Amino acid sequence: MLRRFSTNFAVFSMIMDILTVVFSLWAIERIRPLLSPLTFIKDLPDPIRMPFTLYLAFPILWALIMAVLSVYDGHKNLRIVDEYTSLTLSAIFAGITLAGFLYLTYRDTSRALFVLFIILTYVFLLTWRAFVRILYRARNSSMNLGQHILILGAGLVGHNVQARINEHKHLGVIMEGFLDDDPAKRSSQPDILGSLDDIRMIIREKGITDVVIALPTRAYERVNSLVSELQDLAVQIWIVPDYFNLALHQAKIEDFLGLPMLDLRAPALIENQRLVKRVFDLFVVMLFLIPALLFMILVSLAIVLDDGFPILFKQQRVGENGRLFNMYKFRTMVRDAERLRTMVEQTDEQGNLIHKRRDDPRITKVGRFLRRLSLDELPQLFNVLRGHMSLVGPRPELPYLVKKYQPWQRKRFAVPQGMTGWWQIHGRSDKPMHLHTEDDLYYVQNYSIWLDIQILIRTIWIVLRGRGAY
Repeated sequence: MLRRFSTNFAVFSMIMDILTVVFSLWAIERIRPLLSPLTFIKDLPDPIRMPFTLYLAFPILWALIMAVLSVYDGHKNLRIVDEYTSLTLSAIFAGITLAGFLYLTYRDTSRALFVLFIILTYVFLLTWRAFVRILYRARNSSMNLGQHILILGAGLVGHNVQARINEHKHLGVIMEGFLDDDPAKRSSQPDILGSLDDIRMIIREKGITDVVIALPTRAYERVNSLVSELQDLAVQIWIVPDYFNLALHQAKIEDFLGLPMLDLRAPALIENQRLVKRVFDLFVVMLFLIPALLFMILVSLAIVLDDGFPILFKQQRVGENGRLFNMYKFRTMVRDAERLRTMVEQTDEQGNLIHKRRDDPRITKVGRFLRRLSLDELPQLFNVLRGHMSLVGPRPELPYLVKKYQPWQRKRFAVPQGMTGWWQIHGRSDKPMHLHTEDDLYYVQNYSIWLDIQILIRTIWIVLRGRGAY
């Protein structure tokens, strides 16, 4: 429904990007001699001349990579942070691809020249898009252009649509109001413009371009008559099924053998995000696995000397989309700790179950030290390698606690569960996660690879301080 730009602008963007790459190639020929005085760059007395083949291959390859990464999709990259993330990823992949192309063709090309070209092109791509965004917003404000939306149904579904529209006002989307047949709602909500019978008059008066039908399931017998009534008017018609309230995080239309079906458990991460997250997880784990193995050997010896075998503690947890898996930790409690669980479980004033406490008598001497520095979590690196978990995400919960969840809390399972997450850096054990799901939902709704990096950095600081760990 929301488009940041049209197909014509997508074609214009592709042409601009191709010209930008060509201009960058031309520019580095002029800039490169100015870098020769730098001590770490080889002096090239002769003028630089880029092969004509590169003027053809580089722009085409870069534009194709951006197309594959959906940079030219008008329905995506609505926010500037999303667009710049896509541009950054495309620049990284383009750099790798073009470096491979040079390796197979023009190996003698200066590495400094190539790095300069990538950086220059990336900056130019960001700059012209920022400039266009400013012009686009100024034009919409001055000429009152954009989509004028009317919502049929002022219930929960309709107000959810309104909230999404308000988040994207910068796109020129104008929420004109609601239509609803409920007299009580019309008297208490000033943005309800009338009943459903007034729809044709309101469309003409307000210049409506898009009609969103957000009626509850019980009112769907009116949908056919409403759609028929609007057939002769130049408006887009959209239907928001009330079934979306049943979705784990978001619903998505999928093709099933030629039939459109509604997936109520569509993942919160798109495929590109999932791919980047998985590559990032594997890269970080492999980078730190060797030093982590040394720590694991020392921890294992300490556990054996303190309380004997076993070293590891295996426990079933709930992962992404509710799937069960075995999570591994170093054993920090006595051997029959699960059987003694009822000794420490208690309920708070609201009747919520509290299953952890600072003076837990089941924790061993070494276990208390390991928990303080979160060293007991190290074996979960192997869970990350196997794909059961991610480095960052909502913490995998115990099945018996998940059974007590309210439906809205289950939305935390819409992304891979993690070793650390937004909840951990805002409370850790001081805030039982099954009572503070809002932190996890914030992560689900605001996910980005940059947020993962931020959480990992802050986790290191919090672990060193030992805050909230017991």
